[in-house]
Amino acid sequence: MTTRYITSVSQIPRLSAGEKKDIREVENWFSFKASEYYLNLIDWSDPYDPIRRLIIPDPGEIGGEDGDLDPSSESTYTVVPGLQHKYARTGLLLVSDRCAGLCRYCFRKRLFVEGADEISPDITARINYIRKHPEVTNVLLTGGDPLMLPTKKLREIIADIRTIDHVHIIRIGSKMPAYNPMRISEDPELLALLKEYSHPDKRIYLMSQFTHPREITPEAEKAISALIDAGVMILNQTPILRGINDSGDVLAKLFRKLTFIGVSPYYIFQCRPTHGNHIYAVPIEESYRIFEEARSQVSGVAKRARFVMSHATGKIEIAACTKDYVVMKYHQAADPEEMGKVVVCRRNPSAYWFDDYVSIVDECPLSSMDDPRNDLVIGASPEADPLSE
Repeated sequence: MTTRYITSVSQIPRLSAGEKKDIREVENWFSFKASEYYLNLIDWSDPYDPIRRLIIPDPGEIGGEDGDLDPSSESTYTVVPGLQHKYARTGLLLVSDRCAGLCRYCFRKRLFVEGADEISPDITARINYIRKHPEVTNVLLTGGDPLMLPTKKLREIIADIRTIDHVHIIRIGSKMPAYNPMRISEDPELLALLKEYSHPDKRIYLMSQFTHPREITPEAEKAISALIDAGVMILNQTPILRGINDSGDVLAKLFRKLTFIGVSPYYIFQCRPTHGNHIYAVPIEESYRIFEEARSQVSGVAKRARFVMSHATGKIEIAACTKDYVVMKYHQAADPEEMGKVVVCRRNPSAYWFDDYVSIVDECPLSSMDDPRNDLVIGASPEADPLSE
């Protein structure tokens, strides 16, 4: 189960001296980390290899001033240090500031900079908050990667949560099945822990993060099978990323391979505008086209994925594009009154985030389906837009 982690590109012999020199400046800004297992998945003869692009720093990351270290305003919803309560039924617990690999498109880069202090090993205050809020039925363990914690520590956290009667679902956000699947398949204590606390009426879900079909190796399949045998439900989420999975064919292959091994595609994310992420981002409308091309090639089981962006105001689903408009819907909302709200915007091929759009209709309540404004949803031309004045 012991896996060596590499924390500097200087330790990678397959990179040339020139490549290491170009990358060294990036490491001064954004950390690098990868497992030997994951580095061995790279086709080093291909400079555009998607696995390489996913994990190896790119000088382009520091080529601009765009982005934010907290693009979804997580600090706004932090109610106790290390605990976010953005959506009524979900508590998000930051339990680790370490990962098995540092994704170049990470939206929580702030956790890996010197002086970061969002995560405390003592979760007592966070558990007490959840205990006092009966509306919280889901707890998401994230970070960092919770599976980087020692199994003993993870047991303490899960056992504490299971003493809270109103919490039915525990979710574990982890890219370990891709980065170091042996951490799962070769740790019987971890599998026993998951089996013990994943009950028929109170399941544990693992939110995997397979981003490219080549990450689904025999080792990864073994880890997934072990999780399923332990009674864990598995859902997958990934952003659409330039040069990695920005193709309908590649995304469709990912969807198919996931469903074949028992993992349900869950969320496809718009890449968040985190500082340094600009070279990995794909415009929203192009991402939507890629998403729909992928869905057209798969069975109904794989079509369950939703294309969303995690905006400061909520999870906004990109539901449809017409000739002139983009139709979005609040799949989740920080303000409960906005749940299900539909926003219709004029198309903007250069838009990378919700804030890049200008709303034409900002609300289409279900009680007003006969409102003539809803013609916009089915693609009325601008001249026919009753609100264009």
